Amino acid sequence: MSLTDSVDIDSKSEKPVSLIWGCELSSERDSYTFQVPEEWQCEQQLALRTICLGEAAQDEFHVVEIVAAEEGDARAPVPLATLKPSVLPMATLVGVELTPPVTFHLRAGSGPVYISGQHVSMMPNLSWDEEEEEEEEDAEEEEPAEELSEKPPKGQAAKKGSAAKKRRLEKEDELNNVSPEDPLPSKGRGAGRGKKAAAKK
Repeated sequence: MSLTDSVDIDSKSEKPVSLIWGCELSSERDSYTFQVPEEWQCEQQLALRTICLGEAAQDEFHVVEIVAAEEGDARAPVPLATLKPSVLPMATLVGVELTPPVTFHLRAGSGPVYISGQHVSMMPNLSWDEEEEEEEEDAEEEEPAEELSEKPPKGQAAKKGSAAKKRRLEKEDELNNVSPEDPLPSKGRGAGRGKKAAAKK
């Protein structure tokens, strides 16, 4: 089950926070437990991305498994990857999303084996509340301004309308006063084409 399946996508109260996570397994330290503090009340997940051998790994099989986190749990360990430097030095893990606590164990091989992924936490999102308050304040401020701008004083509206009418009438007069005898202004390169050239004497 993925984190997005269990959380409502439209939820405004939580947002995912992702951190890069990694651990090393070797003959000195053959197990690692990923767990979060109990005081963290938000949902946690570990999304695995890659598992690879270090440059000092011997040419032998390295088997990494996931072990049940609780001692009383009778579930069998689950192999996660079997790596060998000459055959498969690295594996990409897609869709492996685990809920802590999770224990990784190097069952065979001397390592080093590196496991990496993302630690995803659903943190409370307080910014939504702040944004909603700001939007409400902005809406209240815009309403009085809109009322003032919609109703201009009568004198100004009349002046604007009469000035626009004057300009339009002046343009119409100019167009009507152009006599047919006045040559039209030539524009661009093609002006004058179509006329026959004057005869040479």
